[in-house]
Amino acid sequence: MKLIMQLFFAMLLFQNVNSSSLAENWQKIIDLNGEWKFEIGDQPAWNQPDFNDNSWSKITVPSSWEDQGFPGYDGFAWYRKKFIFTSQNFPNSLYLLPGRIDDVDEAYLNGQLIGSEGSFPPNYQTAYYQFRKYLIPPGLLKLNGENVIAVRVFDEELAGGILEGDIGIFIDQDELIPEINLAGIWKFKTGDSLNWKEKQYQDDQWQQITVPGFWEDQGQRDYDGFAWYRLHFKIPAQLKKQKLILLLGKIDDLDECFLNGSRIGHTGDMNAPPEEISFDNEYRELRAYFIPDNQLLLPEGNILAVRVYDGFIDGGIYEGPVGIITRESYLKWLDRIKEQKWNIFEKLFK
Repeated sequence: MKLIMQLFFAMLLFQNVNSSSLAENWQKIIDLNGEWKFEIGDQPAWNQPDFNDNSWSKITVPSSWEDQGFPGYDGFAWYRKKFIFTSQNFPNSLYLLPGRIDDVDEAYLNGQLIGSEGSFPPNYQTAYYQFRKYLIPPGLLKLNGENVIAVRVFDEELAGGILEGDIGIFIDQDELIPEINLAGIWKFKTGDSLNWKEKQYQDDQWQQITVPGFWEDQGQRDYDGFAWYRLHFKIPAQLKKQKLILLLGKIDDLDECFLNGSRIGHTGDMNAPPEEISFDNEYRELRAYFIPDNQLLLPEGNILAVRVYDGFIDGGIYEGPVGIITRESYLKWLDRIKEQKWNIFEKLFK
């Protein structure tokens, strides 16, 4: 029986070679364990960086709030933490890892929502078992200045709060880093029209959205259905003769990608009637699409248009890397992932 279970887990590891889940080698950049400010209740203004929290209680994180002088309390509460960020020009993405939280949370950095797990009342759904990993949007951290993290928490019963974990801001040392970083501000519009893929289409009136990041965290709370992203970008001349791959990170749920009006890749089938669109675990897949040589326009600029369908809960281009990488660099990363899987496979049979 033990051998059968080992083989079963080994098979799982070798599925989804493009998945980045095994490539997470976390290095802490900022330690956030220790003393935080804390208050029970729920006020929208408590997420703002300039809110005066001098009268709040002090609490140790991680730990249940029951063990920090609030026994028997169930309901809403907020945590706040101030820190200084000194950049070392990390090419990697920065993530807030807030630990295991019981039951539901929203995390804000400098007043901007960067992630959430679970669902608050009246549609309560716990997420006490979830590993939290919240991408920090590029440019949101203040360099050499004061930054404020605010975490809104709801606990339904028993222990509540930021219970356990190594709390901090981290980088993934094994992250796939593109030669051209396309993360940042994109144009965004809900709805669906294939005209939106065309290079000459005018998107001046579209709203702006940060990529990567769930659209629910950026003004589209509870929206399910079709939406489009567009980005204008240029390719440096030195990459003209390289074989290139577009990275779109992870998308919830399905997508079609168009470069200068031509489709270069897709994940899932979005062309059925909406009530017949099916999806499974596509949201876990790293999107990587080879760019044909004749699709890039140099040096006049390019238009990237991404059509997305979200079936339920979170939606959009929610996790990086987002950018353009050479085929050579991409293959080196794949080899590294395969080596990690083989190492885990070997340990199972020792």
